[in-house]
Amino acid sequence: MATPFRQVIEFFDKIGLFDVVLPFLLVFTIVFAILEKTKVLGMEEVEGKKYTKKNLNAIASFVIAFLVIASSELVEIITKVSANAVVVLFLSVLFLLLVGSFYKEGEPIFLEGGWKVVFMIIVFLAIIGIFLDAIKSPDGRTWLQRLGDFTGSGGDELAGSIVLLALIVLFIIYAVKEPSKEAKHS
Repeated sequence: MATPFRQVIEFFDKIGLFDVVLPFLLVFTIVFAILEKTKVLGMEEVEGKKYTKKNLNAIASFVIAFLVIASSELVEIITKVSANAVVVLFLSVLFLLLVGSFYKEGEPIFLEGGWKVVFMIIVFLAIIGIFLDAIKSPDGRTWLQRLGDFTGSGGDELAGSIVLLALIVLFIIYAVKEPSKEAKHS
């Protein structure tokens, strides 16, 4: 038996909230923010103060968002990438909560310095993997599956190659790293 909340969600799905309205709002918001930040369409001066051309930015964002939702393939990619990016964000927060549970307040956490960069690289690679898994080729296979085919017989070789390359890069970084000022003085 469907609950009233489940029926509301199903109703929203039927009227296109999830595959038309929300992707439209997401694309509009992101494009508008980028146009406002970069000031690509220019500035106007009103009473000695400079303002962005909000009307042009809004119209351009509106048109771009409509063009995006006109393509069901783009909407599918946006939906899949957004959902998976939220999962990565959620996992990142859970990871940081777990790490933080082992430290007292005010005590430095190992994510300071180099570890923070490594963590950001891991999240960046996860997002690239999400995008590659969301984009499908004409035969219905994802780009991530095609990348696995490119490397040979399967994903195990790809995973092993990536781990080996990562270890080599980390070893080279460690070997050529300059000693810290504190280590030089001792």
